[in-house]
Amino acid sequence: MSSSDIIQLLPDSIANQIAAGEVVQRPASAIKELMENAIDAKATSIQVILREAGRTLIQVIDNGSGMSETDARMSFERHATSKIRQSEDLFRIRSMGFRGEALASISAVAQIEMRTRRETDELGTLIRIEGSDIKSQEPVACIKGTSISVKNLFFNVPARRNFLKSNSVEMRHVLDEFQRVALSHPEVAMTLHHNDTEVFNLQSGKLVRRIVDIYGKSYREQLAFCQEDTSYISVRGYVGKPEFAKKTRGEQFFFVNDRYIKHNYLNHAVVSAFDGTIAEGSHPFYVLFLEIDPSHIDINIHPTKTEIKFDDERSVYAIVMAAVKKAVGVYNLSQSIDFDDNVNFLNTSPGDQNHNMIPRTVMPDWAAQSKKGEGSASRSNLTNWNKLFEGLQNSEDRSRELAAFEMNTTTVSRPAYQEQSKTVASKINRMASEVISAPESDAMLFQLHNRYILSQVKDGIMLIDQKAAYERILYERYRKMLTNRNGACQQLLFPKTIRLTHSDMQLVHETKKEIRSLGFEFDEFGANELIIRGIPADLPEESEQDLFEELIEQLKQSYSDLKLNKPESLSRSLAKRFSYRYAVKLSMVEIHTLIDQLFASTDPNRTPGGEPIIVLLTMDKLAGIFKS
Repeated sequence: MSSSDIIQLLPDSIANQIAAGEVVQRPASAIKELMENAIDAKATSIQVILREAGRTLIQVIDNGSGMSETDARMSFERHATSKIRQSEDLFRIRSMGFRGEALASISAVAQIEMRTRRETDELGTLIRIEGSDIKSQEPVACIKGTSISVKNLFFNVPARRNFLKSNSVEMRHVLDEFQRVALSHPEVAMTLHHNDTEVFNLQSGKLVRRIVDIYGKSYREQLAFCQEDTSYISVRGYVGKPEFAKKTRGEQFFFVNDRYIKHNYLNHAVVSAFDGTIAEGSHPFYVLFLEIDPSHIDINIHPTKTEIKFDDERSVYAIVMAAVKKAVGVYNLSQSIDFDDNVNFLNTSPGDQNHNMIPRTVMPDWAAQSKKGEGSASRSNLTNWNKLFEGLQNSEDRSRELAAFEMNTTTVSRPAYQEQSKTVASKINRMASEVISAPESDAMLFQLHNRYILSQVKDGIMLIDQKAAYERILYERYRKMLTNRNGACQQLLFPKTIRLTHSDMQLVHETKKEIRSLGFEFDEFGANELIIRGIPADLPEESEQDLFEELIEQLKQSYSDLKLNKPESLSRSLAKRFSYRYAVKLSMVEIHTLIDQLFASTDPNRTPGGEPIIVLLTMDKLAGIFKS
């Protein structure tokens, strides 16, 4: 190579670290890969042991098939895999991790100790690796299966280690990944220990039991069974009944061929199926398994394989929406789930017609004997949904069926929610009179569609965006509360107990001071429950649980900005979130109060995000509208 050449091959150690960055982004990433490897090894029991949210120790122990001495060493080599022999295999993958790829990536940025033994071997093998360098390999007495200890993650990449968040934040990511793997394989017993404390102890069983074990006994009453089979794709799982929809996200799961995926398009299909049954901004619970021939999907568009593409997304969208809509409609009239039925979704395929494993929904007698008109309409809708799944043999057939489905399916209009009014305490600012001519009567003020306030001023009409105005008012109020830590609290006559997920509870721990500064008063009650004793005094009237869930959801969405300036970023995000609640009909007193408070703020013209609040239409502008 001449001195003028500038391109050269990277050393293996650096190449491995770069590859590791795509797969192992934080402790949760390593845990996911190791758990999936254990599942591929046919384990029936998996133990996960952590210290400091995985920073100093991640240990995953399984009772799977184990590895030979040669396989154990090969599993740490790049591009080593037990699942691919030719390029076509990439499009037939149904298993989870690539044993070699995951271990090679993790070993590049950590110190690893692995013990593994096959059932037919008398002795197992012990391998120690640091930063891709094999330090030792020797025979060892150990139980059947594999135990991998990952110590000091990113010990040789200080920059990456410094980008890790606090232990509580990293633990939230760990809990999210653990729950996804646990839901996708309820037949495998799983435990999670963190700093010698048991977080989860999940016994093997049915999917419905796994859901209840993770999220609590209250979920027994809210689960509606969902199932639909077509020649193209099968949909099975559970959705939450509409009345249990939450203001927080995080309990929505899609699994395609047992692999967790993120798919906004399909999430929209599920939410659309609930249209007219849940309030806007609420998120239904669902755990849905999609079974499809791997040739119809591409799972390799993202290193973590959480994003996939379907070759006919429109069909998948419509099938998922129709299946969920049918489940919601039927279960609103049916009895609770029989927890003794076998409803695991194992070893099934789209063409499998053996339905003995999975119970079909049965309409109870009392529902069948309901009003004749309602029963007829229900049967008509179910017939329309079922038509969707007849003869979906190819893309053209599916397109014709989908067109028929879209024309025949009736639309359920969203119920009109009762309008509510909430008077906000007034604070009159004399400066407002310099901008607005004081109305001689209330007739000079007008509210348009519960969204805009029109006011006559000296030289025309002033339009106020009602939501934007409240966003500015609320921002300044929350900013003051968080800075002074003096939010007014309204005590509840009857305290409300709410249950949170493990990850949401971690978030509450991290932001406890800020939440209390806003006026919420609460105590911990059990592992994942809170007793709400008081709520902010000036929020619109609504259930305490909905208010707290909306707060948690906004904290999750804006968490990345909170470390920079908590009072500022939290005030902005909460004001934007809760301002939607003020899109209601206002009395004339409330309109005057709104104007007074807006002009008492530091910037009446713009929201904290810079969007306009006020638009002035002068007489000249109005005259110009009518000119040709």
